This record gives sequence, C-alpha cells and structure tokens, in this order.
Amino acid sequence: MATLAKSSAPKEVPTFIWEGKNKAGVKVRGEEQSANANMLRATLRRRGINPKWIKPKRKPLMGGTIKPADIAHFARQLTAMMRSGIPLVQSLELIGNGHENAAMQTLIKKLRSDIESGADLGTALSYHPKHFDDLFVSLVKAGEHSGALEDMLEKIATYKEKTESMKAKVKKAMMYPIMVLIMALVVSAIMLIFVIPQFQSIFDGFGADLPAFTLWVIGLSEWLQSSWWQPILGVVVIGFAFKQAKLRSEKFNVLIDTVVLKIPVMGIIIEKSAIARFSRTLSTMFAAGVPMVEAMDSVAGSTGNRLFANATLQIKDDISKGVQLNTSMLTSQRFPSMVVQMTKIGEESGRLEEMLNKVADYFEEQVDDLVDTLSKQIEPLVMAVLGVIVGGLVIAMYLPIFKLGAVVG
Repeated sequence: MATLAKSSAPKEVPTFIWEGKNKAGVKVRGEEQSANANMLRATLRRRGINPKWIKPKRKPLMGGTIKPADIAHFARQLTAMMRSGIPLVQSLELIGNGHENAAMQTLIKKLRSDIESGADLGTALSYHPKHFDDLFVSLVKAGEHSGALEDMLEKIATYKEKTESMKAKVKKAMMYPIMVLIMALVVSAIMLIFVIPQFQSIFDGFGADLPAFTLWVIGLSEWLQSSWWQPILGVVVIGFAFKQAKLRSEKFNVLIDTVVLKIPVMGIIIEKSAIARFSRTLSTMFAAGVPMVEAMDSVAGSTGNRLFANATLQIKDDISKGVQLNTSMLTSQRFPSMVVQMTKIGEESGRLEEMLNKVADYFEEQVDDLVDTLSKQIEPLVMAVLGVIVGGLVIAMYLPIFKLGAVVG
C-alpha cells in the first residue's frame, strides 16, 4: 500500500559570528547566516570589511524547555502578526527570531520549514503533538477551512491564557504548604544529624535518667546518623513506584483523583477548576464548529481529573445516541445543578457557547476566591505544624536541663 511521505525540510543555514575592521580601521563585529565561513568572508570583503576571524555560533548548552505558557504566548503573537496583514511564513520568521527561548526558536523554525515545504499550518502543528495537542490542531484546521484563521487563533490564545492561568492558581495553592513542609523536614534532619549529638555528649555526663521523649529523639538521631541513606532510598523507591503506577494503572489514577477531590478546600478548588476547563474547552470547540461528539475527546483531556474525564467520555457516548448534553451531564452526577441548568438554557436558546463561557467565568472566579482564602487559612496551620516539628526537637533537648535545674533547686 502506498504511503504519503512528508516533504523534506530545507537545510537550516548556519549562523556565524565574526570580527574585523572596516575601511576606516574601526573594529566591528557581527552575526549573520551563510552557507559556510568562506562565503561569509567574501561577502564581508565586498562590504569593505576585513574579517579577523569567523566562527560558527554555538548553540546554548541549555536550550530551554517549552512550557504551555510559551505556546499560549506563541498563539497570541501569531494572532497579532496575521491581523496586521503579515504573511504566515514571515510571521513565523519574525516570532522565531525574536524569541528568547532557544527550544521555542527551534520549534518555530521547524513549523516555518514544514509550511514552506507545502504543509498548511494545522498539518505542521500536528507534527509536534508534544507541544500542540489535538484541541489546538483541530481548532487551527477548522479556522483554515472556514477562512477565519485569525479569529480562531485569537480564540486559541484566549483559551490557552485562561487555562494556564487556572493551572497556575491551583499550583500556587498546592506549592506553598508543600514547600514549607519540605523545609521543616530539612531543618529537622539537620538538627537530628548535627545539633542533637552535641546535646547527647552533654547528657552523657549527667549520670541521670533522661525523659522518655528525649531518649526517643536521641534514638532517632542515632538511627539517622547511621542509616541516613534509608529514608532517601525510601523516598526514591516510593516516588518511582508512584510514577510507574500512574503510567501503567488507570485504576490507580482514578483512585488518586478520587482521593484528591475529597481533600478539604483543595478538593473543591480542583473540582471547580475541572468544571471551568470543561466549560471553556467545550465552548471554544463549539464556537469553532467542531461537532460535539468529536470535541468531547479534547474536552475530556482538558479537565485534568480522571473522574471528570471519564464522565465526559460517557457524555460523548450519550450524545452519539441522541441524548441532549444537559441530560447526560445530569446523569453523570459530576456537574452542579447550576451548570446543568445553564447548559440546558444554552441548548434551548441556541446560545450554548455563550452560556458555557459564562459558566467558565463563574467557576474561574470561584477558584480565585478559594485560592486567596486557602492561602490565608493554611498559613497559620502550616506554621503551627512547622513549630510542632522543630519546636518538639528543641523541647526534647531542653527537658533534661529543666529536670536537672529542678533537682539542683
């Protein structure tokens, strides 16, 4: 069976840096592309520059990584360029040359090369599924087919910016307590390994029985000094096992996402953010003219929670059988009655896109408020935990001193 081969991309022209003197004898430097150093040398001499040296420009050792925020910014930049009347290939060239992230520059150059080889933008994006998901590619292709690519790129940029903002807020709510607890463990480990042994040498000269709490802390310190590698190995093994379980077991992922939704306050934040992303993604896909059944796969992937993803896939099956969206959402028991009612109004009035956007806006505001509330509520709790852990170690060391003072007194 014949297969269609992808057109080979044109060879990338290398970049050189050079130094030399112009006709006035002034030292000059520059950077430009050329097929090779000899051709660049000849070009410079034609300009009246006598090159002292020419070297290939080295690529940075750390090329950087491409984050979802970079993709959102790329969509916004491309929208602005194309609305200004700049052709697509030239727009990509300008964006790529002006980007500070080397990895992003490379990606945009590949896109430009694919388009120059005859591919349309949607097809070029599909060659890089790691950075452009099915939702992004589907919307771009819909925009190209309808002749409204600029409008669709603007919708994508807005969607990406809002979803990344939502993810950042959820991460912010989770990272603060985690970082404080990690610092508490580090400080405790330092005290157990370096500080408590100093007290232990003092206690050895007391010749008296030590309090049980102090003996337990000293025993913990001795174990950590002799077997410090065991907790580190335990963390590594548990982390590896957890990662493998998430990669290989769907049941494990469902269990984790179920437990996460039951965490006080945090579970509510994650649930509301999943509903907001469901609504925002479905609204964007619906506005692009993507059939609802086809859109549901992308919507499921955007929710960020297995329970909501599975509910969305069930909604897809129901819709394919002729069930209305709001009825299927109600049956899934994953969506609040307000969301179901807004969806029903949107379906009956023909304004489903507008209603879903309103739902997304409402729940995004709810997440904002909850994150602010959580930050205020969790700070004293975290500080209390930190005080108990570190303060407990300090008290354990001073108990014998207090006991000795009472005896002497």
